[in-house]
Amino acid sequence: MTRTPSDDPDQLVEVVVGVVGPAHGIRGDVAVEPRTDEPERRFAPGTRLRVEGSDRVLTVASTRDHSGRLLVSFAELADRNAVEAARGLVLVTDVPVDELPEDDCSYYDRQLVGLAVVTTSGETVGRVLSVLHPGAQDLLEVSTPGGPRLVPFVEALVPEVDLAAGRLVVADVGGLLTDLPDADDEPDTSEP
Repeated sequence: MTRTPSDDPDQLVEVVVGVVGPAHGIRGDVAVEPRTDEPERRFAPGTRLRVEGSDRVLTVASTRDHSGRLLVSFAELADRNAVEAARGLVLVTDVPVDELPEDDCSYYDRQLVGLAVVTTSGETVGRVLSVLHPGAQDLLEVSTPGGPRLVPFVEALVPEVDLAAGRLVVADVGGLLTDLPDADDEPDTSEP
């Protein structure tokens, strides 16, 4: 996929990066449920995260992996009691609206939602409504005149994403963005 960044680097957008889970041990470590594909970036030591809907800030003191779980120690949560009281808090941070993921072939959902969807032949067919992550393959939910459609977010079907132009290109594949005619709807061309 061709990647083109946005032209507005000064704007910030608030993103959810995780949810505080249960305490781990007695020293103030807490399991965090990451809501980001880049937990090592968002939970780096020294990072200041806000609690959603408040001015409260938590500073990451350390992070580690423990049996597939992200364990974080926050400077402001000194013991198990403080951690237990923080359970369920949603952690957010501000990032530049044009920030791209570290992986060159990736996009943040927020960058794709709202983009115009154009076919390879140049026809505008709708907008990206949401990005779904049901399993192995991400799906773009696209508005079309015939109703919402799901498009696998793979390079063969989405060869170009142009954030600066506010659009992405989807391959003209029959049945992907429009209904194919039913066999019963085909004209009868047989000889009598």
